[in-house]
Amino acid sequence: MTKPAAPKRRLPTSPFSAPVAPAPKHFAVSDQVTHDVYGLGRVISVEEGVAVVVQFGSAQTRILSPYAKMTRL
Repeated sequence: MTKPAAPKRRLPTSPFSAPVAPAPKHFAVSDQVTHDVYGLGRVISVEEGVAVVVQFGSAQTRILSPYAKMTRL
């Protein structure tokens, strides 16, 4: 079994700024969204910070956070 990689240390004297994590995405019921794989859809249920259920045409799909491939329109 291998050990997980440790996060890279940032030296305080580094001329480069610290990496900034992107703000988490938030969705609400009835938001229209687009997904890179599934296409156009509408949010029908929200599990705050965990997942959203989206209606894509005739199929419902549960998309897990951080919603990397999904964007609100």
